[in-house]
Amino acid sequence: MKGGIDLERSKDWLDAAKDDLEHAKHDLEHGFYNWACFSSQQAAEKAVKAV
Repeated sequence: MKGGIDLERSKDWLDAAKDDLEHAKHDLEHGFYNWACFSSQQAAEKAVKAV
C-alpha cells in the first residue's frame, strides 16, 4: 500500500508484539531476566512498527 496505513500489516506487527510481551512475562516469572529484557525490547520495537 502506497502512502497509507496497511491495517492488516499493522495487526500482524501488533500480534507479534503481544506474543513477545507474553514471552517476556514468562521469562520474568521464571528468572530468565536477560531473555525478559530481550523479549520486552522486541515487543516494543514491533509495537512501534505497528503504527
